[in-house]
Amino acid sequence: MSSSFGRFLTITTFGESHGPAVGVILDGCPPGIAVTPEVVQRDLDRRRPGQSAITTQRKEPDKVEILSGVFEGVTTGASIALVVRSVDARPADYSNLKDLFRPGHADYTYWMKYGVRDYRGSGRSSGRETVGRVAAGAIARVILDGIGARVQAYTVQVGGIVAVRRDLAVAEQNSVRCPDPDAAAEMERAILAAREAGDSLGGVVEIRAEEVPAGLGDPVMDKLEAACRKGGAVFHATGIDPDLVSDRVVPALTGMCTDISSLTLQENWDSTYTAAELLGMCGFGMPPREAPLPRLNSDFGHSTEIDCYHGGDVCDREIITCNEAAVGEFFIEPLKAIFGV
Repeated sequence: MSSSFGRFLTITTFGESHGPAVGVILDGCPPGIAVTPEVVQRDLDRRRPGQSAITTQRKEPDKVEILSGVFEGVTTGASIALVVRSVDARPADYSNLKDLFRPGHADYTYWMKYGVRDYRGSGRSSGRETVGRVAAGAIARVILDGIGARVQAYTVQVGGIVAVRRDLAVAEQNSVRCPDPDAAAEMERAILAAREAGDSLGGVVEIRAEEVPAGLGDPVMDKLEAACRKGGAVFHATGIDPDLVSDRVVPALTGMCTDISSLTLQENWDSTYTAAELLGMCGFGMPPREAPLPRLNSDFGHSTEIDCYHGGDVCDREIITCNEAAVGEFFIEPLKAIFGV
């Protein structure tokens, strides 16, 4: 199983959703970069769950510890180890899923590939794995700051609600991180309504990279667009479209829990999915997730209802910070190759 990416700056994440800790190891970070726990904590606080009614209600302080690679506030050039210990891990909450698979999730495919799975919140397939990537992205952000480059992500669509304005100064002032205050209020109401109805919503995130030097990427096999696509697509339940224009409304992002409410496992272990599960995603962002509240059906020789609510997101706002981190990390590759950053 791959948990690493990057050649010049190699990032390896570790930990499971309801294990004792999650974190990341960075190898190849240049020496002399100003890094403190506070620098990393700023982005982790932006990602931290339980901050509002529209996010997962899991209560994690997500306090980072720097174990190595930093001395007296600067990087030494050695491997940097960052760890975040879990305080609200509740593996017992998932005991009813030990022998069952949630529709619209990675449970079944993970088990088919590896022959074993961590049913405690999906283990490595959980969004909690992104803690390590956000921590690494905070350090990548410092490196990019050194050349004047800046990366910012924000929400432009939730369900059928689309942001019209792009006032980036207000994006951090609302719980959905939308640059359109009017649309932000509508998005918040829609997410709360979906939670009340036991449904979920998808969305679209836009990422803006400014003051990026010319000449990044190679024209054939290592295009910058390809790196950015990978940077966004490696997150669970996301896809990326660099050609997405701001006035395009992405379809199929509203209330799909009824369309992903069944998963039939045949005797030969092949699976039958609903059409919604095979659609994938449009745009850059997240499709509706498995329904967080209702009971979903999983059939393996018999019909079983699964209570899928374990504090999950109705709409994954945390992915915004994760996307910033990923794109920042992937910019480091061509920057170092060309400019020796």
